[in-house]
Amino acid sequence: MPTREFAHSLVINAPPAAVLDAFFDPDALAAWWQVTRSLCVPRPLGSYAVEWDTTEWKDDLLGRLGGALHATVIDFKPGREFLLADAYWLPPDGPPIGPMALEATCSIQRDGTLLHVRQSGCDRASARWHRYYDIISTGWMLALEELKKHLEDKWTR
Repeated sequence: MPTREFAHSLVINAPPAAVLDAFFDPDALAAWWQVTRSLCVPRPLGSYAVEWDTTEWKDDLLGRLGGALHATVIDFKPGREFLLADAYWLPPDGPPIGPMALEATCSIQRDGTLLHVRQSGCDRASARWHRYYDIISTGWMLALEELKKHLEDKWTR
């Protein structure tokens, strides 16, 4: 099985600093990623921890969704990029999935900020890992559209 990752880019009509800050601000995380609690420190070696409510729905391989994600901020350049490493998803049921990396970069475009998000890391032999990427790919697409809406509502009034 090939290595899996999620990667997506989209243009958001908001300043680059506002786009990256939305990954660290508790109110923004609650709005676009439906996070219930967070402790995210935007600096090298800062903590990155978010938690979601447990779903009633249960996947055959992963169990219920929700739980928590924790990582270490390896690099943070305000308005430009960040990198999280040693990331683990702790689902409500079953063992953690990880380690993974999550990176986001911003660049200024004529019509806004181009955000590129990439999450990677995978045990190629694990069906559980592959199912995880199948599910989070859809989740990330929906969440990033919510991020765009959240920021554009705020910045284009």
